[in-house]
Amino acid sequence: MLPVQAALPELLAALETRNAAVLIAPPGAGKTTGVPPALLHAGWRGDGRIIVVEPRRLAARAAASRIAELMGEAVGRTIGYRVRNETKVSRETRIELVTAGVFVRMVLADPGLDGVAAVLFDEVHERAVDMDLGLALALDAQSGLRDDLRLLAMSATLDGRRFAALLGDAPIVESQGRLYSVETIYLGGDPAQRIEDRVARAVLKGLAEENGSILAFLPGQGEILRTAERLEGKLPPDVTLAPLFGALDPRVQDAAIRPAPPGRRKVVLATAIAETSLTIEGVRLVVDSGLSRRPRYEPGSGLARLETVRVSRAAADQRRGRAGRTGPGLCYRLWDEPQTASLVAFDRPEILETDLSALALTLLAWGVKDPAELRWLDPPPTAAFSEALDLLHRLGARDPAGGLSEHGRRLSDLPLAPRLAHAVLAGAGEGEARLAADIAAILSEPGLGGRDTDIRSRLEGFRRDRSPRATAARSAAARWARLAGGGEANRPG
Repeated sequence: MLPVQAALPELLAALETRNAAVLIAPPGAGKTTGVPPALLHAGWRGDGRIIVVEPRRLAARAAASRIAELMGEAVGRTIGYRVRNETKVSRETRIELVTAGVFVRMVLADPGLDGVAAVLFDEVHERAVDMDLGLALALDAQSGLRDDLRLLAMSATLDGRRFAALLGDAPIVESQGRLYSVETIYLGGDPAQRIEDRVARAVLKGLAEENGSILAFLPGQGEILRTAERLEGKLPPDVTLAPLFGALDPRVQDAAIRPAPPGRRKVVLATAIAETSLTIEGVRLVVDSGLSRRPRYEPGSGLARLETVRVSRAAADQRRGRAGRTGPGLCYRLWDEPQTASLVAFDRPEILETDLSALALTLLAWGVKDPAELRWLDPPPTAAFSEALDLLHRLGARDPAGGLSEHGRRLSDLPLAPRLAHAVLAGAGEGEARLAADIAAILSEPGLGGRDTDIRSRLEGFRRDRSPRATAARSAAARWARLAGGGEANRPG
């Protein structure tokens, strides 16, 4: 039995009398797969849908597959998902797992969330900007239109108490921790050595000394590929190497998180994409580089760049917990134990670090000019929000009164960053909507069309690529071109 099941009666009772609650459930408790099905039988649900908001596409797809498997169904029946460029739902679907970005667009299109009984925000402690924005909009919808709408914040850390205050002193339900113990072994760090060499050495040590599969965390795609090169030719014959990062085709990602066949082991080299909401069967050892890649907004350029930083203690605990999901595990940390105390407690909220132009456009579309009108755990910084509004003004997205202009409404109709949406509309005005939409697709999806710095080369590669990921992106680009009013939107990409 999953640990979270012991907390379900208290959670159900809380949601019976209140329209909001917080569930604190550490890694391994089973909150992602255990809570949504339990709510299906709540009297207040009626026939309403349960929306589960996940921080990443892979987490949404994987959780939907796992819940459907536990219910003995195929994905797309009772359990479905919506992520960018991919949807599997039907008229039967009552639990939908969606990314935070998809949820924001759902609530913008239907502020009353008609037919929705509850919205569950999973892994809220990660503090992605779309998750914070989605929660702010849901709270506003609940207070103004839907006081019967249940909101549940699910957190893996005690930071969940701040969410309880945000949700109107909502009751807090706590679940027990992970299923199995995880022993932590500190291997130390050598700044003179590349992280790829250190991770590769730790992986080979683990394969030689331990049983089971290995999940190794690295900061980004480049480090993963270089670590894979270092391991090439050195792995035992019964070991499969599986990279896992955001730019991979969904089929490759799904294969990476599937358990190794009987008699084989797997080494998964992953970014933070595998930190939460995923269970990779058979993983007994986690190798943690202690590094992650985070967005940092640069006001001078108006752009966000990725920066390699030390993980927070909360993230390190999440990574460690991946080893204790299906049995006792081990975690190799590639730093010295005293350094753990110097790690920041939590990752800095993305809303304090990134470009806020998309958030500002969404708020204007919601009818809000001042973020203070909504409830936030951490409000958007005043200076960064002012810069975002200034950008929207330069794009022609604001009217003289400071609200959303007609052009701004057309920008908000496109699921793109404001600059890219503006480029697609401008392209449509020149009779090149599909070209502009294809360029927007490759700029908004890392790795599409290759990694060449020449945009024309990437565009050619994107149009030749027949993988499911590229095919879905071309379909999305065609939709954007049609929304922009492009006459050649159906031209083959």
